[in-house]
Amino acid sequence: MSDLVPLVQAHCIPRRGSEHRLPEARVRELLPEIPGWELAEEGKALVRTFGFKDYYRTMSFVNALAHMANREDHHPDLSVHYDRCVVRYSTHDVGGLSENDFICAARASALAT
Repeated sequence: MSDLVPLVQAHCIPRRGSEHRLPEARVRELLPEIPGWELAEEGKALVRTFGFKDYYRTMSFVNALAHMANREDHHPDLSVHYDRCVVRYSTHDVGGLSENDFICAARASALAT
């Protein structure tokens, strides 16, 4: 991913192997680009809770997120509730965070606005 392309406009590419795991310094550089997201699991995952007025809006977000995840071939773990959805990104094939997690986090945030 080029630093000139905003995360929300970038696209995921397949990443397998620990060489694609982002070093802590790069994670700290990218984190400010996705406001509202937090590091979890000792820096191996990104997590954010999206709040909504009701179940219909929550499910609309979940469906839009599922469509985007399928298109990018990078799928989050979700915890869906009446008025919120907890989204967790991590790249299992690299054993932590990859650029794909930051790209999809930025795209998920854009869906919620």
